[in-house]
Amino acid sequence: MLLTENMFGDILSDQAGAVVGSLGMLGSASIGGAVGLYEPVHGSAPDIAGQGVANPLGAILSAAMLLRYSFKLETEAACIESAVAGVLASGCRTRDWPSPGRVCNYVRDGAKVAEAVRERSKAAA
Repeated sequence: MLLTENMFGDILSDQAGAVVGSLGMLGSASIGGAVGLYEPVHGSAPDIAGQGVANPLGAILSAAMLLRYSFKLETEAACIESAVAGVLASGCRTRDWPSPGRVCNYVRDGAKVAEAVRERSKAAA
């Protein structure tokens, strides 16, 4: 976790996207005040809206951050992060992440993460 002012944080997040291969892979949080804001680093990506090619993982990982930092639900946050890691380990990729693997569409990626969360939740119960 890094604490910066807004513009420097934007610069660092763009650079972090280059390190991991895509801004679509990064969740983000603006916390510290009365209300936290959780969102993917890439924003809403209006240029590709409705095409089934947006990477949902940044938004999903932002939800994990929400659970961890605002609601203090560490186990649930870790479950989501583990599910995302499992989907990536299976080789599924969105087109913005030029890593070896098959290109999947965002609906399938999101559904795969949801299924992985359900499986991990059942196993933990």
